[in-house]
Amino acid sequence: MNRENFILMTVGGLTLDPVTKTPIVILRDPDNKLNLPIWIGLLEATAMATELEGIKMARPMTHDLLRSLINELGAVVEWVEVTELKDNTYYAVIYLRVNDRQLTLDSRPSDAISLALRTKSPIYVAKKVLQVQDVGRFARACPNTLGGSRSDGRCSVGPMSSTR
Repeated sequence: MNRENFILMTVGGLTLDPVTKTPIVILRDPDNKLNLPIWIGLLEATAMATELEGIKMARPMTHDLLRSLINELGAVVEWVEVTELKDNTYYAVIYLRVNDRQLTLDSRPSDAISLALRTKSPIYVAKKVLQVQDVGRFARACPNTLGGSRSDGRCSVGPMSSTR
């Protein structure tokens, strides 16, 4: 893959939109200069939060099941990409390797990110997405972050207490 048009990002944390109380996942570049907020649903935020916090559920959640299925089939999640922002909707792709075949799967970014967290796979964001989304407007310190800011500069994750 030619990655010159993509930036490696990680999950910086989760926060809530102060007006709508909708969960937002924050993707950050390694230099902590760019933040990409992606508004997601409560269930998607909970799926990410449980993985980020290392919470083990009594029964497998959907993304845990998907990870197990991928592993049992001998496949690997190589990476995920957030590829587009069109009509206020983000698009993503999951890249799987099955033996010598590479498969690409269309995905919602929240599912791709949740799967990447569980498989320790890299998350890339297209530069064009960062240019369309005014990442400079989103505060670097993750205000209203669930659980508050952390001393290492990352957004922290806490229990979700409100609904959409």
